[in-house]
Amino acid sequence: MSKTPENKGKKWSKEDLETLKKLSKNNTPTGLIAHELKRSENSIRNKSNQINVSLKPTNKSPYDRKVSNAKKSKD
Repeated sequence: MSKTPENKGKKWSKEDLETLKKLSKNNTPTGLIAHELKRSENSIRNKSNQINVSLKPTNKSPYDRKVSNAKKSKD
């Protein structure tokens, strides 16, 4: 069984919310945000949904096969 997060059950401070927004804007993975804020990944997901912060990456993977193959055929 995993270790209980240090901030489990504690209220979110303004600083925690700002950190969540900043890290999510920088495409930081949910697990790293959870580690930084000492909370569970589920609590990070729940809070981000409550405050309308997207945890989805804003950029696409460079390994998109359709785009890669199209570029290869042009070269």
